[in-house]
Parts: sequence; C-alpha cells; structure tokens
Amino acid sequence: MSKEKIDLTEDLYWQLRVFDSLSYPTLIISPDFTLVSANRKFLELYGVSANQVIGVKCNQFFLGNAPCKTGRCPLEQVLSSKQGQTLSWRKNGRSEDRVFSPILDDDGEVAYVIESIRDVTRIKLLESELTEIKEFISRVVHSSASAIIAADRGGNIQLMNRAAKDLFGLSPDGDNRLRFAEQLYPPGRAREIMKMLRDETIGGKGKLPSMKTRIVTVNGEEIPVEMTAAIIYDDENHESATMAIYNDLRKRLEIENKLKDAQKQLAQSEKMASLGQLAAGVAHEINNPLTGILLYASMILERLEPADPMREDIEYVIEDANRCKDIVQSLLVYSRSTDSRKSIIHVNHLVEQSFKLTRDQKIFGNIHIIKDLADEMMLLNVDTNKLNQVFINLIMNAADAMEGKGTLTVRTYRNKAEHRIYVEVGDTGSGIPNENISKIFDPFFSTKPKGKSTGLGLSIAYGIVEEHGGRITVKQTGPEGTIFLLELPLYTPTEQDVPIGGNYLINGN
Repeated sequence: MSKEKIDLTEDLYWQLRVFDSLSYPTLIISPDFTLVSANRKFLELYGVSANQVIGVKCNQFFLGNAPCKTGRCPLEQVLSSKQGQTLSWRKNGRSEDRVFSPILDDDGEVAYVIESIRDVTRIKLLESELTEIKEFISRVVHSSASAIIAADRGGNIQLMNRAAKDLFGLSPDGDNRLRFAEQLYPPGRAREIMKMLRDETIGGKGKLPSMKTRIVTVNGEEIPVEMTAAIIYDDENHESATMAIYNDLRKRLEIENKLKDAQKQLAQSEKMASLGQLAAGVAHEINNPLTGILLYASMILERLEPADPMREDIEYVIEDANRCKDIVQSLLVYSRSTDSRKSIIHVNHLVEQSFKLTRDQKIFGNIHIIKDLADEMMLLNVDTNKLNQVFINLIMNAADAMEGKGTLTVRTYRNKAEHRIYVEVGDTGSGIPNENISKIFDPFFSTKPKGKSTGLGLSIAYGIVEEHGGRITVKQTGPEGTIFLLELPLYTPTEQDVPIGGNYLINGN
C-alpha cells in the first residue's frame, strides 16, 4: 500500500473519530435527503443503531414517512442558498435548535449537509422565565402612580412610564419630544443632580434620597416634585444608566398652603376674639367718663364769651373728647357689641354705595378708578352699614397707598358652584413690606404717622367680614401694588324675602 493511501486512510480515520466525538448529536445527509452517517451522541439520543439510520430518508426517520412541508425544509434552503440554516424544534417537552451547514465539493456545490442537534430546553425555559420577569417588571413600572424615567450613560431617555408622560405633558402614544435627561429640568439642574448622585456623603454611592426640585414639561411649565434618583452600575461597577422617580407636589403643596391659611385664620380669629372682649370692656369703661367730659366741657363753652381766651382751649378739649368717642365707637364695632341689621343687597350696589359714602371725595382727584363689576346676580345677606365700612376702609387705604395718584380697581365676580362672591380692591402703590403682611389685621397696627390713624380700620374690617361668614386676605402685593380679596357667601333669594326699594329685607326685619 502506498504512503499516500496510508495517509488518506489515516486522515479518514481521524475524521471519523472527530465526528464520532462531537458533543452534539450530528448527522450527515446527502443532497437526496438520505442519512449517510450519525455520530455516537445521535445514536444514544434516539436509542437506535447505525443500521437503523444510515440509508434512511430524512423524513422517514423524523416524520414517519410524512412528507416535508415544501418551502419550509431547511435542507432545501441549504441546497439552494449554500448557506447555513437553523430550525427550532419542539417535541415531547424538549426544545432543540437544529443547525444545518453545507459541505461543499471542489466545484463549490453542496456535496453533503451536516446537521447538529442542540438541546436548548433549559435555555428556552430560562428565556421564558426572563421574558416573564421582564414583562412583570414592565407592568409594575408602567402601572406605578409615580413617574419613572431611565436614561443611558449619555443622558438619552430610554424608559418613561405612563405616569411620567402624563406629568411631563406627553401624549401616551409615541410622543418623543423629550429625548434627553437635561430637557427634564431647568437649565443646569440636571448637572447639579448628577453631581449630588456621585457625592457619597449625600445618600451613599450612586443614590440620591428624597429631595424637592422642579421639572419642566414639554409646554415649558415648571412643576414642583419630590424626586429620588440612582445610578445604575454594570457588572464591572461602571456607570451604565440613571433612573429617577418623581411625585407631583402641586396638590400636596396646595393642601399645605390651605392648612397654613386655615391655621393663620384660626390664630387670627382667636386673637381677635380675645382682643374683642378686651375692647368691649375698655370701651364701656371709658364711655361713661367720656360722656361727662363732653357734657361739662360743652356747658363751660356755652358760658364763655366769644372773646374769652379760654374758649379755644375748651374747644380743643371737646374736639379731642369727640375723637376719643369715635375710637370708643370703633372699639364697640370691633368687639361686635353693636346691633346688626341684615338686608339683602346686590354686591355691585354695595360697592357703588360705598364710593358715594366716602367722605373725602377730593382724594380721587388724581386717581383713575376702574370698576370691573360682573353683570351677574350676586346677592349678599349682610349688614349694609358694616359692609360699607369695610369697603370704604379698603378704598381709603388704597388711595392713601398711592398718595392720591394712580389707579384704583374694584372687581366683583362669583363662583356659583361654591356659592361665593369675591370683591377685589387693588391699587398701584408701592406694596406692603413682607414684615408687615402678618400684622396688618392686628388692632392698633398702623404705618401711618402718629395721629393719622387709630390702626383699627383693617382689624374692624376683618371682624366684620368674619362675622358675615367671609374672609379678607391680601391676594398679592409688591412694587406694582396691592390687591385685597374679600370673600363672602352668595345669597339665594327665597319667597319669604320682601323687596323694599333697591334692597330686600329678610322676613320684613
């Protein structure tokens, strides 16, 4: 035997040994779909001998003589394309990937096809479990009431749940106007947040505990939110992504502000009640001696000759005593010790009436008055004398704040659903200093020169409005001016209300 034949025989021997030692069950198939060879792993897998395999057609062995489906046979595709093909196969709870590779002859034609069978049952189970976990996590993320956003290392947004789209003003469909993390915040804020995330002294490595910040919607609106954030690291502890969770604070802040206002109102009411009792007692104690002073001073004045030098001094006494009497009367009003006579009146009529009753009309000489009075049915059940006093006080204060020059605006409107009437009195003065806002309704507090005001005007107005079930607040103030807001209950007429002139009197009282 020649050396060439010996070498060829030896090569064939080793090729068969290698083929038989392959860890995957493997077949060699001829172009006419005949099984030419099978390795040991294949024979063990199917529990057959080589004689039961070799020479048998492919469909006879695997399909029990059932014909292959034309166009879907991987062998046909390999023969026509001369490229490898893969077929996923599942039978009796077992998943397989069958890989078909062409063996080409010297002319580049397919001489044989080698088929490797790989058991991927465990891999498929793991993939199925992983898919289920991913779907579960996705449902959790997208069902969360909190807005959740994740971005890759480059700051490109990769995930945004439904709550996040709602919060940032995006439509639930494929709206992608927000693509980068920097777009979520006011300018420069994203970098500040990343700096805090990398600061281990704040919340630990890559963690940012709950903090308050502001985000920017697609419409440019800034919204206060509570945010937590984290850096996501890969297996090599490198930063690979970031994620953040946001909760809208608008409703919470609104409730907190209402609670603060309610607490302020309660504290103010308690303070006013205590001072009211004190004021009533002081007023009654002063009233009696004051009446005597006025009586005897008037009697002395009547006896004095017109040229008597004492006459001027006595007139000063009477003038100051009358001023004290006015203060006493204010104290009685402040303490609600005066009688109350309620009638039904349109708020616009009350406003007009108050302007007419303002004694010093000269103060309006250089003031432009705007009356923005809503043309709606806005009835009040009030003591008109007391409410006139409130409006007159606010009008006079507005004129004083502008030093007799500017624009005074009175606006009325209603909220029918909430049964409330609103009156705004605004000026274009210099505004109320921040340190004085909490004190303006306190009795005897005044920024006017000594002797110009008793400091009871706004405190009396506060008491009158509260007595009528309403509220008086500073809606806004600043260098452009101040707006006082008056809120009163809207009255709905009944058949028992009797009209008298322009007003109504309840039950004829």
